[in-house]
Amino acid sequence: MIPKEHPRYRSLVVRERLAEFAREGVLSLEGLTAHGRGEAFDYLLGESTSESARLAERTAAAMLLLARKPVISVNGNTAALAADQIAPLQQASGALVEVNLFHRTEERIEKITRLLEANGVSVLSGSRERLLPLPHGRAWCLRDGIFSADLVLVPLEDGDRCAALRQMGKDVVTVDLNPLSRTARNATLTVVDELTRALPEITRSCPEIGKEEALKLVADLDNDYFLRAAMDVMKERLAHALD
Repeated sequence: MIPKEHPRYRSLVVRERLAEFAREGVLSLEGLTAHGRGEAFDYLLGESTSESARLAERTAAAMLLLARKPVISVNGNTAALAADQIAPLQQASGALVEVNLFHRTEERIEKITRLLEANGVSVLSGSRERLLPLPHGRAWCLRDGIFSADLVLVPLEDGDRCAALRQMGKDVVTVDLNPLSRTARNATLTVVDELTRALPEITRSCPEIGKEEALKLVADLDNDYFLRAAMDVMKERLAHALD
């Protein structure tokens, strides 16, 4: 039992939940390492959403609303952390949801799908094909999902698939706490924020944005700005810590 008075209460609760999902086979053991790396960057952000991240989240909402066929790609970490936040975002944005995994097995796909559906998500189903130019499990996707999407929201992405999707002419929106990662640098738009803070912000923005604002947000999009702004926040906090 983790006492609520513990200064790291939320973080410890999340770790316990991730460990349980790993034992159940929803989350890969490698995914636990990835989460720890992201948490370290969140320390540098002060575990809070910066003003630049809020703008990125509003821009992400605009991109989802303007897309012809947006798809939210969900992996084990995303499902374990935010299964209950996917359905509201799906409803607000009109996006499809597809499970796509690096450490891919049919059993894991089924478990993640059941978890998402239990939380109200409508998950695409069908026969997966090797449609992406990648040498691993993420190459397998649905023809009516990621393959035919014009925009893919890929929380907690790996860099090579992000690059492959961009090479296929797709816009990629990612949520990544590491502004130096291949994903962050290759994406059309990088939201440098913690996933469970970012997704509700994107969801809240969707019904607020009109067509004119959406077009302006997308026209003004400068991903390098969002990466630099995130690094500036981190540098400022480090400098302050050393004073």
